[in-house]
Amino acid sequence: MNTNEKLNMTMLCDFYELTMSNGYFSNAMGDRVCYFDVFYRNVPDGGGFAIAAGLEQVVEFVKNLHFSEQDIAYLRGRGIFNEEFLEYLRNFRFTGDIYAVPEGTPIFPKEPMITVRARAIEAQLLETYMLLAVNHQSLIATKANRVVRAAQGRTVLEFGSRRAHGAQAAILGARAAYIGGCNGTACTIADQLYGVPAGGTMAHAWVQMFDTELAAFESYCKLYPNHATLLVDTYNTLKSGVPNAIRAFNAVLRPLGIKKCGIRLDSGDMTYLSKKARKMLDDAGWEECKISVSNSLDEHIIRELLRQGAPIDMFGVGERLITARSESVFGGVYKLVAVESSGGAVIPKIKVSENTGKITTPHYKKLYRFFGNDNGKAIADYLCVWDETVDDSKNLRIFDPDATWKQKDVYNFTAKELQVPIFLGGEQVYELPALEEVRAYCLAQVDALWEEVKRFDNPHSYYVDLSQKLWDVKYGLLQSSAKDGTDEKN
Repeated sequence: MNTNEKLNMTMLCDFYELTMSNGYFSNAMGDRVCYFDVFYRNVPDGGGFAIAAGLEQVVEFVKNLHFSEQDIAYLRGRGIFNEEFLEYLRNFRFTGDIYAVPEGTPIFPKEPMITVRARAIEAQLLETYMLLAVNHQSLIATKANRVVRAAQGRTVLEFGSRRAHGAQAAILGARAAYIGGCNGTACTIADQLYGVPAGGTMAHAWVQMFDTELAAFESYCKLYPNHATLLVDTYNTLKSGVPNAIRAFNAVLRPLGIKKCGIRLDSGDMTYLSKKARKMLDDAGWEECKISVSNSLDEHIIRELLRQGAPIDMFGVGERLITARSESVFGGVYKLVAVESSGGAVIPKIKVSENTGKITTPHYKKLYRFFGNDNGKAIADYLCVWDETVDDSKNLRIFDPDATWKQKDVYNFTAKELQVPIFLGGEQVYELPALEEVRAYCLAQVDALWEEVKRFDNPHSYYVDLSQKLWDVKYGLLQSSAKDGTDEKN
C-alpha cells in the first residue's frame, strides 16, 4: 500500500470492533440502540481536574465514517467476515446521536465527557478513534494548563514538536496546548492548520555558523529588528553571550529607536543566570529586554524558578509538555451504560469489577455543574438520569459518592447542563467554535474553579454527586450482580 495515500480513519479501530460488529449483524443485534459514555478515572499528575479536548477531531471523524472498496476487499481477505456484513459496510454511515462537553471544559473523574446513542455497530466502531482523539488532546491540554498556571501570567510557548510521538502528536499536541492556555507554539504547521500562533528565533547552529557570536547577533538584529531574541548560551552566557547581545542591541536596535528585544537561556542554572543577565541588561539601559528560558521545563521547575525570584518573562516548554512525560496516559474509557428495548425503554447496564474504581455508573445521564450566584464559582457537579431536571431555585443536599459521609448543602446557585448535542440523527448540529474561542472558554472555566481545586499538591476533592434516582439504579444493579454473579460488560 502506498502510505502517501490519504488513510481512511474508519479503519483506525481495534480489530475486535469489527469482529463484534460482524457478530452483532449475524445475531440481528446491529440495529439495537445502545448508549456509551466516554469518561476517565484518575486525574493526571494527581491534579484536581482535567481539561476536555479533542472534540473537533471526533466530529471530523464521525462525519467521514465510511468503508471504501479497498477497505472491504481487505476485510474480505481476512476470511472471517460474513459477506452480508461486508455488503452492509458498503453503505455504512453514522446515524445516531452524540452529546459532549465543549472543548476546554474542566472535567472530573467518571463524568461523561461524551455520550453516544446509536445502533450497536455504529456505536462500536467509534470507540478506538474517539478515545485516541480525546485521550491524547485532553492529556496535553491538562498538562499545558498546569504549566500555564505555574507560570503565573508569564508567556508560555509549546516547544515540543521534535520530541512528540509522531507528526500528528506534534500538530494536535500544539493545538491542545493552546487550548490549555499556552500562548503559542514552535510548530509551524499547527499555525497553518489551526491558527496556533507559531514563532521562533534561532538555534545554536545560527551562532556557530558565523565567525563570531557578535556577528551572528548583529546579523539577526538587522534581519528581524522588531523580533530580536538572541540565544546567549552557545559559548559562555555571562562572559560572552549577554555582553555580545547588549553590543548587538546597542549597534543595531538603539539607532532605530527599538527598545523591545529579548534573550534566551537554554542551559545552566536558570535562576542564577537570569538574575545576573537581568542586572547586566538593566545596567546597559535595556530594561525592556525580555528574558526567556527553555530546556526540559515543567510546572514544578517553573514554580520553583519563580519561587527563587528568577526574573523570567517567557518559558518555552518542550518534551515534558508535548509528551506529558510525568504521566503519559490519560486513561479515558468507552463503556456501555444502557440499551433500548424494542419498545424504546432505556435499560441501564453496569460493569462490575473487584477493582471498585472500574465499576461504571449506569444509565443514560445528564451532567450538571452548579455555579454560585454570588461569585460565579463552580460548587459541585451533579449526575442524574436523563429524564430528571434540577430545580436550582431550591436548596439541595449533595454527597460525595466516593465518601458518602461527606455532605454539602448547595443553595443560591445556577445549574448548567454541561453536555451539548453534537450530532442528532447522524447530522452535525453543533457549530465548532474557533480555536481562540475554545482557549478563552477554557481559561474562563478554569478561573471559575476554587483555588483549592487547582492546587498541584493535595488538591481539594471536588464534589461530583449522583442524584438519588441514579444512585438507586446503580446500587440496585450492584445488588443484583452480587446475588447472581453476573457482570455486565461491554
